[in-house]
Amino acid sequence: MITDEKIARINELYKKQKSIGLNFEEKLEQKRLRQEYIDTVRQN
Repeated sequence: MITDEKIARINELYKKQKSIGLNFEEKLEQKRLRQEYIDTVRQN
């Protein structure tokens, strides 16, 4: 299940990606969170 905190983190990483870029760990976190979000939407 995707929580409001996870959605906020997705948005935070997106904004950081557009401004200064992400390091490797942040890219992995972003990918994992996005996939979790997509899976949750598909289940509903």
